[in-house]
Amino acid sequence: MRIELHGDLSRIDPDAWDALAGDDDPFVEHAFLRTLETSGSVGGDTGWDPLHVTVWEGSALVAALPLYVKAHSYGEFIFDFAWANASLRVGLPYYPKLVSMTPFTPATGRRVLRAAGRDPAPLVDALVAGIRAAAEESRASGAHILFVPDDERALFAAHPDFQERLTQQYHWHAAGDRHFVDYLARFRSEVRKQVRKERRGITERGLAVRVVPGPELTDAEWDALDLFYRDTCDRKGSEAYLAPPFFAQLRRTRGAERVVAVLAYEGETLVAGTLNLEKGRHLYGRYWGCLAQYDALHFELCYYQLIERAIARGCTRFEAGAQGEHKIKRGLVPSPIYSLHWLAEPLLARAVADYLPREARAVRAEMAMLDAQSPFHRGPAKTSAGG
Repeated sequence: MRIELHGDLSRIDPDAWDALAGDDDPFVEHAFLRTLETSGSVGGDTGWDPLHVTVWEGSALVAALPLYVKAHSYGEFIFDFAWANASLRVGLPYYPKLVSMTPFTPATGRRVLRAAGRDPAPLVDALVAGIRAAAEESRASGAHILFVPDDERALFAAHPDFQERLTQQYHWHAAGDRHFVDYLARFRSEVRKQVRKERRGITERGLAVRVVPGPELTDAEWDALDLFYRDTCDRKGSEAYLAPPFFAQLRRTRGAERVVAVLAYEGETLVAGTLNLEKGRHLYGRYWGCLAQYDALHFELCYYQLIERAIARGCTRFEAGAQGEHKIKRGLVPSPIYSLHWLAEPLLARAVADYLPREARAVRAEMAMLDAQSPFHRGPAKTSAGG
């Protein structure tokens, strides 16, 4: 097997790359990652320099790992600022570092892209060798593989230099509901009434909500989604990580086929919207924006409509992004998030190894506390009779 490092995806055939990407992750597909590059969202002075690892047998691409050389820790959502500060205090450079994830995307998904039917162990060995080669080339302090699915945690067990970290998010998981009404029937009465009131208020306010697949979005709707994204960043005082050309370029790629938008109209005026991505059994909420304040409209567009869609499409998981305890009352429950960390400096690696088990215990305790706030019945679930 031959290992190569790539500073962009333009030299890799999109079909060959996507053949490794699996069935449920839209963010590691060639179109999405390449659009980040061509739009200027990564590369240049962004602090995200692509250095993707690929593994070849002859002319056949058999494995890959999206990888970036990072000059900072922003846009990752698995926070390691304390590690960086500790490293710098003892005179050890922490940046640059390597990060494997889809930039600015706190979503669990494939990191080890691999050919179907192949023994994954030697492919992972080759990818780890590629990570180490990338670290040597970029003089990186280590590598961080973020938002790792369960099967990939097991694949890295043979590489104990990668330490596992536990954090948490709020996710919806399929529970056999056939309709949204069945989903609500499992809620405690007072929370179920609140959700109904919130949804009813959208209609009473005269707002019309539409769920629109990416290929069916109009030019004006794409433009509005870009506007909503930048307005939300401005309101929150955060950096707009996606460069201005990103949405316009994505709509012209196969990546647009993964997009589903939830839009709210007041008369003929588009007043709010979310841009989301879906593939296979997974649905991911990403970007929200609104022109004015509408009571509970955020919950309708970001959670209820998407959970309703996930149930109808037979999805197994819906992720609505990082943070936000308000998601619990909408049925998105605390869920474990795993990442893997290799630190080349032994002193820092030992300090992190001492810290991670204690952090994991605290995270599990917090998840148990938060789970107790779940809206779901603790006893037998009600049927959908009577709604």
